[in-house]
Amino acid sequence: MYAYWGKVLRVNLTKKSTVIENVPEEVWKKLVGGSAFGAKILLEETPAKVDPLSEENKIIFSVGVWQADKAPGSGKWTVTTKSPLTGTFLDSSGGGNFGPALKKTGFDAIIVEGKSDKPVHLVIDNTDARIEDAGHLWGKDSAETYETLKASFGKKRYSMVYIGPSGEIGHPIGCVVCDGHSVAGRGGAGSVMGSKNLKAISVLGTQEVPLYDKERSNSMTRELLKEFSKRAEEKRKTGTTGAPNTYNKIGNMPLKYWVGESWDEAEKIAAPYYNEILNTKPTFCANCPYGCHRHIKFTEPAEYAVEGSGPEYETLALMGGAFLCSDLYAISKANDICNRMGIDTISVGAWVSFLAECYEKGIITKQDTDGIEVNWGDGRVLVQLTEKIARLEGIGEYFREGIVGAAERIGSGTEDSIVHTKNMDYPGHDPRCFIGAGLNYATGTRGADHERADAQGFFYPELGMKGPAETMEEVPEYVFHQQNISSFANQMSICKFMFRVPKLKLAEIVDVINACTGWGWTIEDLEKAGARGFVLERLINIRDGITRKDDSLPKKMTVPSKEGPRAGKVPLPHDKALDEYYKLRKWDNNGIPTEAALKEAGLEEYLGILQMK
Repeated sequence: MYAYWGKVLRVNLTKKSTVIENVPEEVWKKLVGGSAFGAKILLEETPAKVDPLSEENKIIFSVGVWQADKAPGSGKWTVTTKSPLTGTFLDSSGGGNFGPALKKTGFDAIIVEGKSDKPVHLVIDNTDARIEDAGHLWGKDSAETYETLKASFGKKRYSMVYIGPSGEIGHPIGCVVCDGHSVAGRGGAGSVMGSKNLKAISVLGTQEVPLYDKERSNSMTRELLKEFSKRAEEKRKTGTTGAPNTYNKIGNMPLKYWVGESWDEAEKIAAPYYNEILNTKPTFCANCPYGCHRHIKFTEPAEYAVEGSGPEYETLALMGGAFLCSDLYAISKANDICNRMGIDTISVGAWVSFLAECYEKGIITKQDTDGIEVNWGDGRVLVQLTEKIARLEGIGEYFREGIVGAAERIGSGTEDSIVHTKNMDYPGHDPRCFIGAGLNYATGTRGADHERADAQGFFYPELGMKGPAETMEEVPEYVFHQQNISSFANQMSICKFMFRVPKLKLAEIVDVINACTGWGWTIEDLEKAGARGFVLERLINIRDGITRKDDSLPKKMTVPSKEGPRAGKVPLPHDKALDEYYKLRKWDNNGIPTEAALKEAGLEEYLGILQMK
């Protein structure tokens, strides 16, 4: 077996035991790794509708072929579990160095099950694993946790994933933080760790992964990194922070919680101004030619002083554009609170903006908000509400069940004003700008997800795609291909910026895979693997009660702008596009995969799930 060890580490926190299990090559060839391997474990080893924060849930950290060599974007890793936000399938990806470090330990994945009776820290040194006490870490924020762990290892270069205080309290959007600057941010995987009293996992790997054609693989990955560094050189100066200007001009910002049509202050939260006042430097994950993360440092105004990871596009879009806040210092402070507490900045920005809309309409008052006047754009309000949301205190406690729970609690018709799919808040890309995003968000297996299919007009010419979807007739096939490739990237644990910035081609991915594994794959094999993983994820959705009714658009996405670049545009007719999409996937009219779909994907062993339905 090449590019894989064929071994996973199973950790039972209840028993405080670790076991090494063998996984044959045919499993990896079918499911590749990452999200698909995690979906397999969830489907086979957890019951339907399991409480995500219960002892019965499992959490899987895994990688794929891409980490077998120093391929560009191989700093990624995938965490898979059941989401406390959506109640169904969740995969989320982080960067840093954890992916390559995990692969070098001699394991392809870690399966964590059970629940410890006290806070613990899993330490993996190559194939040696031990469970240590973490009582001294419990309650520390993510920055303190990272510095404490790093100091405890001395000169040994462990890579670490860990949670902040929000994950410890079962927050629906608790994150998994990595190596001081990267985050697996959406859906609450960090809170699943917290529910198991697992504060951190630290790995040190020094083993060389066996490769089918080592010389060719090494040569290709070196050349790709060299070439990609040149292609990404200009973009490296700003990362994603120039995007608010660009997207505001084309109507792709979530302004005023998705009802605004134009904003003349986007440049105040974007590069080059961003770089000038926040003293930025790029931060790189392992084997990254791009460096999209921003390290920032400023001391004035003192109440907002920050040194650490700065806000990136999605944060700027939701805390800035959605809340109409152009105070970059306040946004940076709110972002820092989220980083330290360990919560998703996208949902926090959406929730603050939702409260501002409710306050403006008089649905909530200062009596509900602990005396805070929730006026649009007020940076101090953004910081205050972020603190409350992070701790689920005061008005922040309204969001214990996410945006849907908050709307139900507030009432007064607010259920029609929230923007989400399956309780996952929309990211900062508008389906009324890129119309393919609407169907993609609606059918996302983890909820609204700009990473599942590119919501920014990106496409794959190698799959016969001539450009972004321009009409609703084109959308189903466009989304079908996009989701398949995105699913495959999540199996491989490839950073998706490699597709967008240095323009990684599918043929280049196939060449690296074949040099690493000797499988002799084609681009068609690559897409089939992606589709197979997507079906597995959908089966988990179906088993949890997800059907066509959940593959819907929020009401705001059916209301076109009256002016501006997206005037008159809506991703409709949605139902017709959904029908065509289901046909492409060989799902029935209720969104349930058919027997033919499972057989085509080579997943006959799961036919019993369809029979249960």
